[in-house]
Amino acid sequence: MNIAMKVSSLAIDPLSTLPAEIQDRSIWYGSSLAGSDDWIHRLSKAEIDEIESAIKQVEESRQDLTTISAGDVQLPMPGLKLQQSLDEVLNGRGFVLIKRLPIERWTKRQAAIAFLIIGAHLGNLRMQNAQGHLLGHVRDFGRSSDDPNTRIYQTRERQTFHTDSCDVVGLLCLRAAKAGGLSSLVSSTTIFNEMRRRRPDLLRVLIEPIETDRRGEVPEGDKPYFNIPVFNYHNGMVSAIYQRQYIESARRFPGVAPLTPSQVEALNLFDELANDPQLNLMMEL
Repeated sequence: MNIAMKVSSLAIDPLSTLPAEIQDRSIWYGSSLAGSDDWIHRLSKAEIDEIESAIKQVEESRQDLTTISAGDVQLPMPGLKLQQSLDEVLNGRGFVLIKRLPIERWTKRQAAIAFLIIGAHLGNLRMQNAQGHLLGHVRDFGRSSDDPNTRIYQTRERQTFHTDSCDVVGLLCLRAAKAGGLSSLVSSTTIFNEMRRRRPDLLRVLIEPIETDRRGEVPEGDKPYFNIPVFNYHNGMVSAIYQRQYIESARRFPGVAPLTPSQVEALNLFDELANDPQLNLMMEL
């Protein structure tokens, strides 16, 4: 009895060893943002003219598109707005929607050039996959996520909430869907705060490393999966990496243990929060 009482007296407050709640502009709720449009940047005619002039410059120079950088093509007016957008992405709510790119009058190559130019003014272009593609096409290739070497964006299946591993990710809609086609965004730091308030014990599970499938894109000498927490906390900031299907498919490898009941419960709560219409924002590209 004395031993039991001694152990009980040393019980740790579940919040005491967790990072503090995040208190910055990355915390937002979709139900509040839906009534505003300050996250939308509508290009002016002058900005579009500059972008089209830049496209023409690249076409005439016959430059290798994979080498495009901000120093090659100047965008004085839209470039300033893009720097403001970049600050919002990195230090604010985490996303911006740019509208009015006139892709209906561009060829696919011209659209690709415009997209690369915009990307180059937001950072350094990075490879999308093991094939070294700078642009990846989100379309149905007739594949299935049941194939462990398939990325979900190559199928017609619903993309669940996930992160992409880069500082800035861009999407350009070339052709709207006949039906549906909405995109949904949610703040990972809002999910972090909500889990901390509701179930700090489950948040603790997600700050521990968990195996995640590389889906066939394995660097030479590495394992076919990597270990990383869903939530990382460093210098007062939270970052997240998440794709539920890839966590689950990593269980197929020898030496990777099945998910524990607490891991399943934590992942379920993450998904429940991400799919909560109070938290997420539905929009059309």
